[in-house]
Amino acid sequence: MKQISVLMIAMVFSLTTIAQDKKMFNIDNSNIALQGYSPVSYLDLGIAQKGLKQYKSEHQKVVYYFTSKEQKATFDKNPNRYIPQYGGYCAFGVYAGAKFRPDPNKFIVKNGKFFLYLYNIELDAQQLWLAEKNHNKLVSVANKNWEKLSKTYN
Repeated sequence: MKQISVLMIAMVFSLTTIAQDKKMFNIDNSNIALQGYSPVSYLDLGIAQKGLKQYKSEHQKVVYYFTSKEQKATFDKNPNRYIPQYGGYCAFGVYAGAKFRPDPNKFIVKNGKFFLYLYNIELDAQQLWLAEKNHNKLVSVANKNWEKLSKTYN
């Protein structure tokens, strides 16, 4: 009976840990960030490129894919530089006070950071962000909102 209790506590703890990760990071059930796109491609090349399974790294319990062993090595040297803003959630959504899954092909690189945006038939959040013509103000508000949103499911 004691073994079952210990096992149940361990399961609850691991589920809580995974749940906490999903609050702060836009990841799938395999803990893969950016829908498998390479964070190094966004920041260093300014393009969205799907990574490959054989080039992956884990940072803060989140898995990132890369296009080459060189990209993986670059990430491994300084992973915090390549973490997407707002855990990979839509930057405009965070600015508005909510979390939305972005389209990995809709992004902006600015001031050494990259921001992802929701895009669907009804909304192009990247265009809304750009139309404001005040990146610093949007980031300031989004940063404040992220302090709370990073601790919630939405």
